[in-house]
Amino acid sequence: MVELVNVSKSFDGKQILKNINIKFAQGKCNLIIGLSGSGKTVLMKTLVGLHLPEQGDVLYGGNAFNKMSVEEQINVRKYIGMVFQGGALFDSMTIEENVMYPIRMFQKSSYHEMLDKVNFSLERVNLKGVNKMMPSEISGGMKKRVAIARAIAAKPKYLFCDEPNSGLDPQTSILIDELIYDITHEFNITTIVNTHDMNSVVEIGEQIYYIHKGELWWQGDNKNVLSSTNKELNDFIFCTALTKKIKQQSENK
Repeated sequence: MVELVNVSKSFDGKQILKNINIKFAQGKCNLIIGLSGSGKTVLMKTLVGLHLPEQGDVLYGGNAFNKMSVEEQINVRKYIGMVFQGGALFDSMTIEENVMYPIRMFQKSSYHEMLDKVNFSLERVNLKGVNKMMPSEISGGMKKRVAIARAIAAKPKYLFCDEPNSGLDPQTSILIDELIYDITHEFNITTIVNTHDMNSVVEIGEQIYYIHKGELWWQGDNKNVLSSTNKELNDFIFCTALTKKIKQQSENK
């Protein structure tokens, strides 16, 4: 389990996160949503230890990550998978080498054992047989799937995804959402996703946390996010002509 307890963070005297308390559900897709500049990215970086909170704690399994020794933090990182916004694949490495990278870093395995894990991960994201290809030879959607394969190759307990649908067409975005959801439930992973994609919110938002001006402003799930009476949340969700029309049609039923 991952938990934020009274977490605050500032930069250059400007407070970005304000006393945030969140307990992320294990085996579910936890979505963090909010306007650009609301603090979502800082929150994600604080969760994975790239930023340390000035106040409060980030708990993994009940233990404060920000108060651990370097060795203890490394031991936690072995169980963290990360899908970066742009995929962040190594251009000079083959797909196989990219996916194998976290296994080499955190596990002592023979080459054949690592290759089995790579092949399993690639097959799980429907990319069998692309091992020797380079990132430049595959599409944007395939790169995102490779990034997911790399993130799950070392069998993480925690999966963090930063805007996994960014730059993708709607159909590919749906495939990525379905893949993240299926993997989360299949391996009982605590998955935390930063997203602006309202389709993701509606389809896979089992737990949703709306961040507004650095504060946890609303929390719920995809069953009640569209019917909330929270003004700021509604302003965020129903900001386009399409979503306004959907809301109007829903209210007229």
